[in-house]
Amino acid sequence: MGESTPLCSCLFLMFLLSVTLFFFHGESTQFNQGENPWLEEEKDDDVNMVQSQWGSPKSCDMSIGKWVYDSSYPLYDSTCPYLSSAVSCQKNGRPDSDYEKWRWTPQGCTIPRFNALEFLGKIRRKRIMLVGDSIVRNQWESLVCLVESVIPTERKIVTYTGPTMAFHLLDFETSIEFCWAPFLVELQRGGPQNKRILHLDSIEENARFWRGVDILVFDSAHWWTHASDSSTWDFLMEGNKMFTEMNPMVAYEKGLTTWARWVDLNLDPRQTQVIFRSVSPRHNRENGWKCYNQREPMEYLNHHQVHVPGQVKILEGVLKQMRFPVYLQDITTMSELRRDGHPSVYARALDPQERQHPRDYTSDCSHWCLPGVPDIWNEMLNALI
Repeated sequence: MGESTPLCSCLFLMFLLSVTLFFFHGESTQFNQGENPWLEEEKDDDVNMVQSQWGSPKSCDMSIGKWVYDSSYPLYDSTCPYLSSAVSCQKNGRPDSDYEKWRWTPQGCTIPRFNALEFLGKIRRKRIMLVGDSIVRNQWESLVCLVESVIPTERKIVTYTGPTMAFHLLDFETSIEFCWAPFLVELQRGGPQNKRILHLDSIEENARFWRGVDILVFDSAHWWTHASDSSTWDFLMEGNKMFTEMNPMVAYEKGLTTWARWVDLNLDPRQTQVIFRSVSPRHNRENGWKCYNQREPMEYLNHHQVHVPGQVKILEGVLKQMRFPVYLQDITTMSELRRDGHPSVYARALDPQERQHPRDYTSDCSHWCLPGVPDIWNEMLNALI
């Protein structure tokens, strides 16, 4: 009897150790508890997929890397019914499709391949909303197309409320939403001539749609820098002061500061995750950056091509002043390499005669063909959630 005691004690200690390890690892069998199965599969202990001043010292900078051709892409078919005509490049007659097959590979870590059911499991019973301009809608369409194929037709619907539209996945009790707010702050019409007035210190008219959302993804950049001949406002207003002219970057900083103040005062980081996506680059400059007939990514940017938009620097400065932990998702440089990814002349369907002389038509070098570059932004987004 006495000889079996050490053996029993040893077995008991092993049992306690196993139980302790189980609870410390916190494995959950419920899909909606926020677990990330891909973390186990990657076995990459030094990776923390967070980009911000609040990230750990071991965080991975997903903005540094290279584009690798991957024949297993795209992640959905170009016939996705939720694509708008302006980004349906294959349907509009674009002759090549390799732009759909490039995967972004950061240095020192990996972005997990998007899995629709795993993503929907993470956002079950939650709302995710992308807020901004038509480039953000571009990303919203990508995200909807990434998940819609796993949902039966009768279990998904799209609804419209004011400036928002929402793709509802009924079985997951979740919605993927888009809110049109290109400045974030309010653009209203008023005055004797019904002019467009951009209110740099007013935001509630737009922000009321953001309340109660679990994951908010913001972007605001392009509409602040439209050329004077296509300006998106007639007057700027701050308090009781009206301005006919203001440096666009000064106005942008004021507008962003209003947004930051609203987030700090109205959102709780324990309930809401906020991500700000950096500016999507344009490739319509004359010095070789025209996007027509581009067939593959650039390998790198030389010192003449590197262009850090002023909006990026201002955004970084505003985020550093905030109390709320906003994650900055930097997609600018990686997307700068993808001048092949824009609709170019295939933003609309060309008839046979037009296809003979495509260079004669307007080229869209701002938005992105889908499937394409925004799918990778959403793979990054999936890693951040």
